[in-house]
Order: sequence, then C-alpha cells, then structure tokens
Amino acid sequence: MSKQIFAAVAVAACGFAAAAQADTAITENTTVGGKAYVDLTSLDKKAAGVKAATSGVGLDVTRFYLVVNHTFDSVWSANLTTDFNYVSADASKETQLFVKKAYLQAKISDAFWVRAGSADLPWIPFVEDLYGYRYVEKILADRTSRGTSADWGVHIGGKLVDGKLGYALSAIEGNGYKNPTRSKTLDFEGRVSFVPVSGLTAAVGFYRGKLGNDFEGTVTPAVHTATRFDALLAYAHEGVRVGGEYFTADNWTAVTKTATDKSDGFAVWGSYRFSDLVSGFLRYDNEKPNKNTAPTLKDEYYNIGATFKPRKAVDLSVAYKRDEQKNNTAVKPLESDEFGIWAQVAF
Repeated sequence: MSKQIFAAVAVAACGFAAAAQADTAITENTTVGGKAYVDLTSLDKKAAGVKAATSGVGLDVTRFYLVVNHTFDSVWSANLTTDFNYVSADASKETQLFVKKAYLQAKISDAFWVRAGSADLPWIPFVEDLYGYRYVEKILADRTSRGTSADWGVHIGGKLVDGKLGYALSAIEGNGYKNPTRSKTLDFEGRVSFVPVSGLTAAVGFYRGKLGNDFEGTVTPAVHTATRFDALLAYAHEGVRVGGEYFTADNWTAVTKTATDKSDGFAVWGSYRFSDLVSGFLRYDNEKPNKNTAPTLKDEYYNIGATFKPRKAVDLSVAYKRDEQKNNTAVKPLESDEFGIWAQVAF
C-alpha cells in the first residue's frame, strides 16, 4: 500500500506543478467523477453440500470508484482512481480502499500513447466495455480469477487505420493493482482488436509471466510460467449486444507448484434494449478450472435479468444468478443461487 500511496502522491504532485506553471486555472483542466456498483440480494451458497455462513440477505458496495483526471497540455495528463468495496459475503467482513489507477500519460497521437504507473490492462476492461453489464457480474477471465483489470507497470496502446485496428501492451509486476510487490521478472499482457464494420469487434489477447511470484530467496520459488490466450467476437449496435469470449490458460494456479495444470472456458452473452427505459440480458459461462489435477471438475454459471434506466447514468437490474461446480462425486463442490437488485450509478 505504501508504494500505491507514493505513486498517487507523485502523480498528484506532477499535476499541481504543471498547473502552477500553466496560464489556465487547475479547475479548468481537472475533472472529478465516479462510478458505484451496489446490490441488494439474497444469496444461497453451499460448499460440498453444506450451507455457507455467507448465505443470506445483504447490501454490497462491490465497487465505488472516485476518478480524478488532470490535463497538463495536449500531450501530458494524469489519472488517479480509488477503488472502495464492501461485500457482505466476504469472510473478512471489512471495507477495503485501494488505489486502482495512478498513472502519468503521454499521448503522442491516437496511434500511440504510453502510461507509467497503475493502469488498465489490455484485456479485461476492453471486454467489459463490450459486455456492458460489469456491475452485475465480472467478465469470464475476471470471474474465474484468470486475470485482473489493472496492474503496476508501463502500458502502451493506440488505434490505427481510422480507429479500426487497436492494440495495447503492458509490462507489469503481475500481482494486480492491490499488491504492487516487486519480483525478479516482469509479466506481459497484450491485445490486438479489429472493427471490420461498425459495431462488430474481433480481438485476440495473451498473457505471460510469473504472476508476481518470482521472488529472491523465496521458500516457494516460481517453477512454472503462467500463460493465457484470449479470443473475442462481439457485436454492439443500436441497443443490441451479442458476444462470445474464450480463454485457455496454463499453470495459472500452479506457478509455485510442482504439478502443472491447465484451464479453459468460454462465455456467451446477449442483451436487447426494448426502449429507452427497459432492457433484457442473459449470459452463460462454462469453465474447466483444473484439467490436469481435477479433470472431471467443471464450473457452469449463468444469469438472466431485466434492466430499468430511470435516468441518465443510473441502471437498475433485477437478476438471477446460478453458479454450479460439478465433478464425478455425488456432492457438488459448489452451488450458489443469488437473486436481487444490482445498480450502477455514475457521476
């Protein structure tokens, strides 16, 4: 956390220093906004046939982002995004506050920008924008803990060919934005996307690294390298969203273990806006989390719901979620049913 605080202070200091030398006031070049994900649900969760203590009714603030953007000039800018959450089903029962993003950006053109600090990674935030229902559920790689949305490092990206061809590449520490621990090697994540016609997006991505586990003198050394390959095809236009995502990962949960492991999965989703006020959505995920060490284990997830938009920047969704793990035993390792209201509020 000390490193995160230091980076945040450094970015803020750069902003104040640049503003002091500028002809315009800082208030003209600084914007403050935010976004909150809130839910009120009833959860029935069982582990190995036994009802979990986290079952019940609860109000969660799964995310509350406070976003500060400052523009120094036509090239330089900075971002500071804090991330607060409280989940009643979390065993820790504690509120948490993190610095999710704190970076300095140089945008040379639409074709090339570079960010230093904690920033969005190439894959998960990109898919979230196309999916459109992040406040109801994380996308596949994030939900199954096969990736994270932001990390500390150096990030580049841009768009070419009139915006049709996009790319992003990050050299990162590998622990995610919540744990900026230094390791001996950097991890790499990248993406290339293509928009052949308006609304249609195809993309591929990759990840390679030790996930922040390559420490000096550690008693559990990183003996394997984690890799992930991603593919996406999605269409979003005039109230219609349809998409599919696939990943395959090697050693994501086995970097420090002797035995190797493999996982893969896919997700399909769709939504339709019936009017300016009402939309409907559904989604299905299928994953094999441990193909080598638990070859019969399979995880299936789906949700279905309807969204009401009472005003701009406010979304209220009534939904049902089902998550179920199966293997060759009579008792299922996990069963989870959740019903309630999910909300997204931006300002």
